[in-house]
Amino acid sequence: MKVLIPLAEGFEEVEFVTVLDILRRAEIEVVTAALIKSPVEGAHKLKVMADTTLDQVHAADFDALVLPGGFPGFVNLGNDRRVVSLVKEMDRAGKWIAAICGAPSVLVLAGVLKGRTATVNPAGIEQVSSCATYSPQRVVVDGRLVTSQAVGTALEFALRLVELWAGRERAKKIQAAVLARV
Repeated sequence: MKVLIPLAEGFEEVEFVTVLDILRRAEIEVVTAALIKSPVEGAHKLKVMADTTLDQVHAADFDALVLPGGFPGFVNLGNDRRVVSLVKEMDRAGKWIAAICGAPSVLVLAGVLKGRTATVNPAGIEQVSSCATYSPQRVVVDGRLVTSQAVGTALEFALRLVELWAGRERAKKIQAAVLARV
């Protein structure tokens, strides 16, 4: 399993770092890619050095895509044609797509939520409901699409991704190791 996490200026630090950390604890290969340059500054001024840039990656090299939220991070993701194209391409190829907080709005822009069930930060319910069935659950899995709501659901979201991508036992071990109650 190889996962791509694009990083846009204004990303939500907790959502990004939690998912990255938990996936790497599960020994899932994760590549972070800055939209333009590194370091990338998060919504709360944390600067992160990405592994590469988005121009250097190809959808065919990855099994999954994870979009962190954060404002204006998710807006910057959605305004980047490369990200929207990447979402469309990975969806067409039947690959995993995961988005948290405001990032499901990028999935709306890419047209991949039609006829599906998803969740989103409460501020985005109207937009997601315009093309998908909205669920109030903290983490929603619909086929190979995984969505979650916000910072407070980041650990649960990350552990669910591990369960889906590396198995329930590995997810339970990590959950126990980090003393998570989800």
